[in-house]
Amino acid sequence: MFIGFVEALRRGGIPASLKEHLLLLEALDAQVIAAEPTQFYYLARATFVHDESQLDRFDQIFGVVFKGLVAPPGEDLTTDIPEEWLRRIAETYLTPEQMEAIKALGSWDEIMAALKERLAEQHGRHEGGNKWIGTGGTSPFGHGGFNPEGVRIGGPGRHGRAIKVWESREFRDLDGERELGTRNIKVALRRLRRFAREGAADELDMDATIDGTARQGWLDVHMRPERHNAVKLLLFLDIGGSMDGHVKVAEELFSACRTEFKHLEHYYFHNCIYEGVWKDNRRRHVEKTPTLDVLHKYGRDHKLVIVGDAAMSPYEITHAGGSVEHYNEEAGATWLKRLTDTYPSAAWINPIPEVYWGHSASTAIVRRLMNDRMYGLTLDGLDKAMRDLSRKR
Repeated sequence: MFIGFVEALRRGGIPASLKEHLLLLEALDAQVIAAEPTQFYYLARATFVHDESQLDRFDQIFGVVFKGLVAPPGEDLTTDIPEEWLRRIAETYLTPEQMEAIKALGSWDEIMAALKERLAEQHGRHEGGNKWIGTGGTSPFGHGGFNPEGVRIGGPGRHGRAIKVWESREFRDLDGERELGTRNIKVALRRLRRFAREGAADELDMDATIDGTARQGWLDVHMRPERHNAVKLLLFLDIGGSMDGHVKVAEELFSACRTEFKHLEHYYFHNCIYEGVWKDNRRRHVEKTPTLDVLHKYGRDHKLVIVGDAAMSPYEITHAGGSVEHYNEEAGATWLKRLTDTYPSAAWINPIPEVYWGHSASTAIVRRLMNDRMYGLTLDGLDKAMRDLSRKR
């Protein structure tokens, strides 16, 4: 029973053993859960998953093996037409000429003032308009519509133009055990190496042993510390939002870094680095690490690598309060300057092809703040970045 499920878990990289399989059967036989698909999912997950980095892989495998068994959360199987489909009818689909005719409200202060005014005046739901907070339409507030600059409130966006997002957003940690799609990433990272022998002397020094034995006339064993890469890497990873489309290549890079660098510290951020970063995306709202603590904890000998698409509203970099998720008392540009001042060896790795960088105002700003040390997440880009980080400063 469930042998196919166990084999699928093993193929997916989750070490499902016979002991765990029997434990699952024993729990089912003892009726510790009700005969309900969702409860079986949680029981199986608790049985087979022992590392939170495997949760995403387990979900994918479970979904494939038991496809169709569990309805999506919140879905009403008695409804002929989903409500969301009906709401989409209200969205306004505009021609390029109509899009061009829609003007932005102006400066950051003007946008925030207009939003405050709308909140005070509006008392109900609105769809398809050009002023009120609602869905579809051309209003700068709400979601699902079109506007050159706006504040997304609730629901998914469609055009990626929001300068601020008012909603709770869930991101997941990158899987550090993910198998690389290509070994070339590792090869490129190996250019950033400085070998040293530190720590306990637990490796036989053959040359010194032979020399000592020859000189002394008896066996003279010499030991030495293991040789390893002494480079210290401080890695910041942009997660969520527009980076969702780059998760695979970001995971490959993260996995390669964990393999190649013994001294690796990593933190997550969203869009731009501000006063706090985090280690666990599930607890990012309650367990943040002050960025100043990071600057004081890790010395100038660390190499700084920031991975992100730099795709955001320019206000997120240039203005206090510009963050899409919280009120940042200092602009993102201030924090980027502090980072590059503290760590002279720094590079920004961008997964978006370099040919498109010129079309993004925020990318140009970040590139300037990084002193033009922005490189593509390609073999050639990584090679250039590692060469630059290897230079003495």
